[in-house]
Order: sequence, then C-alpha cells, then structure tokens
Amino acid sequence: MNSKIRRILALVFFVLITLLFLDFTGSIHAWFGWMAKIQFLPAVLALNFGVVIALVLLTLLMGRIYCSVICPLGVLQDIFGWLGKKAKKNRYTYSKPKHILRYGMLGLFVLAMVAGFTSFAALIAPYSAFGRIASNLLVPVYLWGNNLLASWAESMESYAFYSVDVWLKGGITLVVAVITLVVLVVLAWRNGRTYCNTLCPVGTVLGFLSRYSYLKPMIDTSKCNGCGLCARNCKASCIDSKTHQIDYSRCVVCLDCIDKCRKGAIKYVPRTQKQSATAASAPDQSRRAFLTATALMGAGIATAQKQKMDGGYATIIDKEIPKRKTPITPFGSLSAKNLAQHCTACQLCISACPNQVLRPSTDLNRFMQPEVQYERGYCRPECTRCSEVCPTGAIRPITREEKSSIQIGRAVWRRCHCIVHTDKVECGNCARHCPTGAIQMVPQKANDPKSLKIPVINTERCIGCGACENLCPSRPFSAIHVEGHEVHKEI
Repeated sequence: MNSKIRRILALVFFVLITLLFLDFTGSIHAWFGWMAKIQFLPAVLALNFGVVIALVLLTLLMGRIYCSVICPLGVLQDIFGWLGKKAKKNRYTYSKPKHILRYGMLGLFVLAMVAGFTSFAALIAPYSAFGRIASNLLVPVYLWGNNLLASWAESMESYAFYSVDVWLKGGITLVVAVITLVVLVVLAWRNGRTYCNTLCPVGTVLGFLSRYSYLKPMIDTSKCNGCGLCARNCKASCIDSKTHQIDYSRCVVCLDCIDKCRKGAIKYVPRTQKQSATAASAPDQSRRAFLTATALMGAGIATAQKQKMDGGYATIIDKEIPKRKTPITPFGSLSAKNLAQHCTACQLCISACPNQVLRPSTDLNRFMQPEVQYERGYCRPECTRCSEVCPTGAIRPITREEKSSIQIGRAVWRRCHCIVHTDKVECGNCARHCPTGAIQMVPQKANDPKSLKIPVINTERCIGCGACENLCPSRPFSAIHVEGHEVHKEI
C-alpha cells in the first residue's frame, strides 16, 4: 500500500462517518452505520469481540493503520496538519517518546471507565471527541445549508428538499466541542499527531501492538544519506534520522516518509529479525502498565419549534424543562447504569433523533451522554432510530413492537398547572394524544358528570413516551410530565 491509496481510503472513511452525524433522514445509516461500530472503543464497550480481534490483527499485520484510515479524529488531525504544511514545509522534528504521559493517560482512562467516571473518559476518547465536534459544530452548518437549499427549491416549485429545525442541543457541550477543536487544531498545526501519541488511549493501546506488526516502514542504511527529510515530514515525530530508527509505537503508517525520501531508502516491507528485536526492546515497566490497563479495560442556537397544538387555550410560549426526580434514558438503554457503563458520549444518537427529544446531559455523572426531554417533541412509538445507530450497545437495538412494551418512565399530573383547573376550560389533549391509551378523562366531581374533566393516568399502561407532556397546552410548565425509571420495565 502506498500513501495515495491510504489517503483515498482515509478520506472515504472520514466523509462517510461524518455523514452519519449529518444525516437527518436515516438513509446513510442504512448503508454505512457499520463504520461507527468498527471504531475501537465502541467495539470494546459493546463487547464486539469480532471487531476488536479484527482491529488487533490488522494492527499486528500493518501497524497503526486504524489511526491513519479508520479513526475520524486521526484523519481530522491530518487535515489540520496538511493545512499547516501549506504554511511551512519540512516543519516536524523527532521527539523522544513520552512514556510516562502516554501510559499515565491510558491508566487514568481505564480507571475512569472502571470507576464509572465516564465523563472524563469521554473527554479524551477519540471517537467521542469527533462526535462532539460533528454533532455540535458541523450539524448546525449542514442543516442551515439544507434549509437554504429547501427554500431555493421551493421558490422553483420543487419540494425535493424540506426544512428542518436548527437548535442548540446543549450550551456546555458546545463549549467542550469548541475547546476540543481548538486544542486539536493547535496541536495538529504545530506538530502533527501530538494528541494521538500523548493523550489518546486508543493510540497508546494500538501503539503497543504495532511494535510487533509484520509490515513496517524500514530504513535501508546503505541508501540513506542522513538528510533528515523523512524526519522533518513525519507527523508522528517518530523518525530519528541520526540513528536510522523509527519508533513504531508512535508511527501511524501514513507513509509520507516514503514519498519524501529521494533515495528510496524507506520501504513498507516485512520486518527483519534485527529490527523486530529493536522494536521489542520497550521498557518492561511500560509493558506491564499496558497489560494491566488492557486487562482492566477488558473487565470493565436555536429557534423555537413551531408546535401544532391541539388545545389553543394558552399563549404559545417556550416550554421549560421540568425538574425530574429521575432522569429519563432512551428506549433500549435498559437502565441508567447500563447507559453510563457503555455510552461513549459520541452523540450519534442525538444527531440521529428525528423527534428532537435527545440532548446531552449536563449532569457531571452523565456528562454529555444522551438524556430524554420533551419540550421540543416526544418519542414517537414507531421511531427506533437511536437504537439503530448506537455503536456500543448503550442503546440496544429494539423493534417497534418491543418499544411499545418498554416503560422508561411514567406520567405524573400536576393539578396546579392544568388549564382545566387554572382557566376553567375543557382540554383533554393528553388523553387524545396518548398512544397507549393510558390517560382517561373523568369528571372533577364524582357526583357531577357534567363537571369539567381531568386526566387520570393508568401507570401500568404508560410507557413514558412524553406525548402528553409535549402536547400539553399549559405554559411554561406542562400540567403533566414524565418521571423516569432508573431501570426500565416491561408491560
């Protein structure tokens, strides 16, 4: 494989994975949803041993090709690095490996995952970081472009496109995404793959394995004239041209060094016995740290939406999110604990949700993981999009039939906010729109059948979809809201 083929493959993977976050129709996921599931950390959390073994074998065969082709954050860094090279050529230099920092970050990452501090783990996980950037920064721009195209098409009497709402899903998450992007731009612009070889836990794991890869870039000392051109173009800063050595734990197999070498002294070939021994001479302490960490890992803004209200009794103002005693987790997530243990906070489910009920949590215990809110929409019984796109099993795949029998929460009526009580008028919106028939309207006064009717909730039939809460005409707080279940129930 040469560098041109690698770049083409990397660009294809990057574009298609990015489209998974931008796609609001669900058509891209049907064809390329598997690309999210072959990311290393999602595959580990989903216990998808087939994918994990395949990635390990790929690394042992070809080196860190995952980092330079499959990982979208790695390709994004290459794009920033390429722009930096336009400003200054031959700008990289060899740097000594920072083993303490690399394995220290890996150890902290694993401990955070095992201890349940997934918020920290999500901050440095590469796929999660890219998901935040795509979901919070690229999606709004993409949707605005779609709306402009839809407006232009409508003026031409074409309805091939349609407008969608563009809204801020989470202010704190937006700030985190911006900071992440700025850090990546600065690091990649100045020194290429610094993030991959110092902070990224996946890069550290695969870097350890790549020491023993079968195919490697090799320096032929008989042809090398010591010009150092390869080292000055190595984005991983892993080529020591003075000693003719390559640190294969940091090499991401970009193959740029082969293109730059004017003497043909570097080739991507099977390793020799001597070079294999050199690659294997890593510090025992680093090896033990890696094995321990791997064992632990294996064990463990906006415009207001135009609502079509069926009541029309109250002034249409923005709804406010009620203070729930128990947060609501998506259908298929099984429980709050299961979601916290398996979710990488990549926010692919949030980008894919067509009903606008998922948004990143601001709770530190579940920071940036999806939670359900109903002020902009409700979870329609026929929609299973989030369970279809989740790559980790945090939201397991469910059918429409299964969804109708899962109870993620229960509706609670608050008399003080109900317009039947406050305005003395008929309503019944909640009962009309309940898809399970869990709400019935009964007279306020049992002995007066002509009195105004109020809702009564059958909690055994309620699944917590939020239709009642979303379509309640009471403002700013709905007269009926959903309290979540920590562990989902079946009805």
